[in-house]
Parts: sequence; C-alpha cells; structure tokens
Amino acid sequence: MHAAHTPRRSRSFPFTVYRSPFTLFKPFSLLSVLLPACGGLSPLRGHAVVGRDAYLLFVGETANGQSDLFGVRADGGPVFQITYTPVVEATPVLSPDGGEVAFLRGATIGDKKPGRVWVLNLLSGAERELQLPRGVAAPNALGWSEAGTSIYVRTDSTVYRLVAPPGSAEPRITTDGERARAESSLAVLVGQPPFGSVVPCGSDLCVQSEQSAPEPFASNAHDPIRWGPDSVGFVSGPDLIVRPVGPGHPRRVEWSGAPSGVRGLTFFAGKSVNGER
Repeated sequence: MHAAHTPRRSRSFPFTVYRSPFTLFKPFSLLSVLLPACGGLSPLRGHAVVGRDAYLLFVGETANGQSDLFGVRADGGPVFQITYTPVVEATPVLSPDGGEVAFLRGATIGDKKPGRVWVLNLLSGAERELQLPRGVAAPNALGWSEAGTSIYVRTDSTVYRLVAPPGSAEPRITTDGERARAESSLAVLVGQPPFGSVVPCGSDLCVQSEQSAPEPFASNAHDPIRWGPDSVGFVSGPDLIVRPVGPGHPRRVEWSGAPSGVRGLTFFAGKSVNGER
C-alpha cells in the first residue's frame, strides 16, 4: 500500500491539447561495486506488486547528476528510485508481463552514450547483460516481443533480436518476416487494434498513420508512451499527463518527489484479479 498524498490545487495545463482526428472504437567489470540491487530483493518492494499493479518506469537525474531508473505507481504517489549506478542509463522498456525491464547502460563512468543492453528482473533484482555483436553501432531503441521471450534492439541501420533471460543464444539480425513485428515493438502505437503511432513533432507530439500525415496531438510535450489500449502518457514541463487518443480529457498523474530530466517512459498496465489487463 502506498502512502496517501494530498492532491494539488487544480491549475491549467502547460501544453495545448488538440482535438484528435481519430475515433477510437559479459558482465560489467565493476558489477559488484556499481550494482547493489543485483539479486534477492525486488526494487519495487513496498511500492507495487510486480506483474499485478500498474506502474511506470523512467529515467531521471539524481541530485548529483547521475542518470538512473525510477518508478511510480500508475495512480500516482511518491516516486521511488530503482537503480543506483554512476554510469549513464537510458531507454527502459518493460516486458509484456511487467516482470522485467530492458534498458541501455554505459560501459564505463565516462560514457556519454550508453551502448550495453541490460535486463533487470523486477522480482529478484537480478541483472544480466545481453551481448550484441562486436563493432555494432550504439543502440537507440529497445522493444519486447509479444511473448516476452525476445528483445529487439535497433541501431542506426539494423534491428537485432536478442533472447531474453533466462534463455541464451547468439544475437541475430531480424528477418524480413519479423521486421514488421520488431518495428511495432519499437513504436508508441495507439488504438486497439493499432491504427497509428505517436511521434515527436519538434517540441510537440503528433499522431501519425500510414494513410495520413502527422496530426497535432499535444504541444510542449515529449516522451510519449502507450498507456493502455486507448490513451497516451507523456511529459509536459514537470507533469506526467495521460490523455485519451479519442474523446475524453487529459488528466495529471499526481506524483511527488519526481527527479529532474524525466524521460524514457515505459508503462505496465497491470492485471486484474482474473488475469486480464
């Protein structure tokens, strides 16, 4: 159970919401020093039940400027820190069952661009690095297969498929037949079934489909994430906003203790008692 919090006084949103045109019917050498949460305890303990509750993970800046992973329940409340490392971390992506998060991590403290793929088990706190072929360009996006058994890694020109823990296999380039599934896992899709994706438009967000040009979705907004089948979460100023893609009004998630530089959102919708999301 998370602590109750006092709702903030209502104020105007710092962004413009546009009317939608759609109708929705080998392990790191300093591992023992840098990764204190690498086994035994869930980094979500005391905040959320892994694989059941709905929660959001993201990257934020600590007080001393380090990029670590943080989390918050989908219904708001206090933000909690998940990783504590002096190396840069980026691009977290939750597995379909909410039990693991894949992300990018720098190889050394001085790295400005993280190029190593890691997976953190949110039940045990165990971490594992997944190896990419030597000499490949630094990854820029990650995604999970629908079954949660593979992780897609996009570099500047190639999408690789890695076997997720506890499995193990050599990385391989995605085939033509699976490329569409891989690209879907890397996009912020909207609708059920999906009819488009949310993409950056400068400092704004737009909805784009194969049949039309990008349509404005929200201004002064960044880092969109699919929030269930019919909504999109994003950051606007210091706020976390959830907005339906179809009819409806945006809402602010009332969180506290959020770090600076919030980015790289990833969301698990949770499961009901009968196992449905």
